[in-house]
Amino acid sequence: MSVVLSSHLVADLERVCGYLIVLAAARVQLAGEVRDLLAGHHLLTGPQRDPATVPPGWQVISASDTGGQTTLLVRGDIPVHDPAWTVSQVGLEDLVLAYMSRAATAAGRQQALEVTR
Repeated sequence: MSVVLSSHLVADLERVCGYLIVLAAARVQLAGEVRDLLAGHHLLTGPQRDPATVPPGWQVISASDTGGQTTLLVRGDIPVHDPAWTVSQVGLEDLVLAYMSRAATAAGRQQALEVTR
């Protein structure tokens, strides 16, 4: 049986859903079994770095820098061997917000390109 739920209360969805689809900017941003999605994403915290320097096989979903520290939400199943990174599990709410924010940023860039043409 399938039931479609739509909610901004992600914590509620985490307790009752086994499959997640994140829609933002009129596109599917993320879809899959919740446990697989959570297992395939990691939160990395370490000294300030350019997100472009992460190893091949990691897809940076979101990046932030504060006080000489970089925090990355990455997608990938490659183990983290760099001791400078602290690896944490990602919660469903953080995962959903990262993909929605990424879609909004991309849509804003696209709109700016269209305006400048």
